Amino acid sequence: MDPRKRPILKVILLGDSAVGKTSLMNQYIHKKFTDTYKATIGADFYTKDIIVDNKIVTLQIWDTVGQERFQSLGVAFYRGADCVVLVYDVSSPASYHSLEVWKDEFLIHGAPRDPRNFPFVVIGNKIDLGNRICCKDQIQDLLLCDYTVPCFETSAKDGTNVEEAFQMVAKMAFSIDKEDELFSSLPETIHFRRGERRSNFNCVC
Repeated sequence: MDPRKRPILKVILLGDSAVGKTSLMNQYIHKKFTDTYKATIGADFYTKDIIVDNKIVTLQIWDTVGQERFQSLGVAFYRGADCVVLVYDVSSPASYHSLEVWKDEFLIHGAPRDPRNFPFVVIGNKIDLGNRICCKDQIQDLLLCDYTVPCFETSAKDGTNVEEAFQMVAKMAFSIDKEDELFSSLPETIHFRRGERRSNFNCVC
């Protein structure tokens, strides 16, 4: 496939500072982990070509700031996202409860056309540390989406479930990308039916 014609799927990582967003991205893209922590300012992104539904797509992953004093720098990158990954630290209840705030922040500034069906994936990171809280059963009530939100427990340090989580992210982002392409080709008079869609992604915690 001509690289210029490959779909580009924009994915945004959101979550509190120090939950491991940058480490997750580095583990997925570079298969590397470092104990040296440096806060993200604004946003960084990396790309990776992968196969989804037998097609080559380019996954564009944006690592956004988690520190409160820098959050205004990140919202400019929300628009145009095909999927959002909400990340929390499994040893930090506060970071889990912040997921709802991050979701609302994205919906306000990202302004997706169908908020209740916009694809989110939840990642509980740092399972290698122990002291885990299990919140997967509460995800649905917390995020109030019209589909079952996929959730994964991962370790950016040793790579546990990282590949599987981002494969699901790509699958969800690609399904929305294809749907947008379909609806852009349909008559304007039936565009209202898009809001009636119900996705059925399974939780794989």
